[in-house]
Amino acid sequence: MRLANSILLKRKRTGAAHVVLGLSLLAMASGAGAQSNSPYSRYGVGDLTPSNNVVNRSMGGTSAADAPFLNINFNNPASYSGFQAFLENRSKKMQSGRVILDAGVNLESRTIREPNQAAKFSATDLYFSYLQIGIPLRRGWGLAFGLRPLSRIAYKVQQAKRLTGIDSSLSEFEGSGGSWLPSIGTGYAIKDLSIGVNVGYLFGRRETSTTLGLLNDTVLYYNAVNRMSSSYGGLFANAGAQYTFYLDSLRQTYLRVGVTGNMKRTFKASQDLDVSTFDGDPNAAVDTVYTVKGMKGEVIHPSSITVGVQAGSSNPETGRTWQLAADVSHTKWSEYRFFGSADAVQNTTTFHVGGSYRPVYNQRAYFSAVTYRAGFWAGQDYVTAGGKLPSWGASFGLGLPIANYARQTQQFTLLNLGLEYNKRGNNSNVLKENTFRFSVGFNFSDLWFNKRKYD
Repeated sequence: MRLANSILLKRKRTGAAHVVLGLSLLAMASGAGAQSNSPYSRYGVGDLTPSNNVVNRSMGGTSAADAPFLNINFNNPASYSGFQAFLENRSKKMQSGRVILDAGVNLESRTIREPNQAAKFSATDLYFSYLQIGIPLRRGWGLAFGLRPLSRIAYKVQQAKRLTGIDSSLSEFEGSGGSWLPSIGTGYAIKDLSIGVNVGYLFGRRETSTTLGLLNDTVLYYNAVNRMSSSYGGLFANAGAQYTFYLDSLRQTYLRVGVTGNMKRTFKASQDLDVSTFDGDPNAAVDTVYTVKGMKGEVIHPSSITVGVQAGSSNPETGRTWQLAADVSHTKWSEYRFFGSADAVQNTTTFHVGGSYRPVYNQRAYFSAVTYRAGFWAGQDYVTAGGKLPSWGASFGLGLPIANYARQTQQFTLLNLGLEYNKRGNNSNVLKENTFRFSVGFNFSDLWFNKRKYD
């Protein structure tokens, strides 16, 4: 009983950086197997999932000034005004519109190692990225809705220590959960200015446990476990704007500026806490030392802003298109609080650059219809446990059109492939991560609301 109480007190006194400093990569090999296992997901809201679709991520994560009509840029809702709508010649009423289904999945391979050590831990994980539907309501007015994850918590690590007078101890830290955002948004254009807003319900959960076992040849000690289960949720909104400057009379070459962001939000939260001792099975408590059910609190999500510019050109006669883009994003993680406590996080500023190119179309050469994308980003990670984490990455992608064998339906299908490499940490950090992410995005669009006419 005293042992479990000491664990609870120690957990309160121990700083976030000290927990990470004690993680052992060799013991982590017994962790999550084929699932993601990132010790850094212990902090803040967890590992942040990609905030863009596969197309934008393949261009270095640039999205603030992007206004596509065959995929959905849910990072800036002002782009929804660019969904295609076709008008009747006489009445100028909407005759048909191109509806978009945009979905993505990620296959991620993560390698974690201590600097200057041969030992490493690797894990591969397949997970859902986003599902979005875009609908044009009229020329210059669009609607989009869908679901996407925002963060993931997944770690299971062990730490072994030699203790004076006891022999040794074995601690295990485990966590799971994440956050998600179902949302609906609209974008509206007034000439060359577009504005938009997304509104959704952000919700999340965090399940963590700390287990301690003491090993001794002559004295039997009970093991102790500290479990914490938290959930939170509330309304969340982000808004954006874009303005397009056309650089020629045919409106084929343009320069577009964009901005998108969200305010700080406070969500209602609930937490269960249980501290107990056990002999063999952690779920079979010998003695419950401390328990709290339904403790109320708050989780504060930080404000964020992204500013970007994009230049591009499209020639409908030759099919050749190009785009160049750059973004700067800033998130004020110093505002983050979890039940009144700050965490080992910091404000972040990240720079993104990228572009795409589709060559002159040749009907006999399939790859002349393919869009080629590449990009780069760099900044500091928002987690600071074990020291500030420099982070940078590069991406490459392909937009592959799929043949339409039912040409009369006006369908268009595009398969977007993206490959990303991200490096987090260096030899000055306790742990460094290398992540390869292969993403598949599926874009299906069709002309709906078409008014049938008879001769």
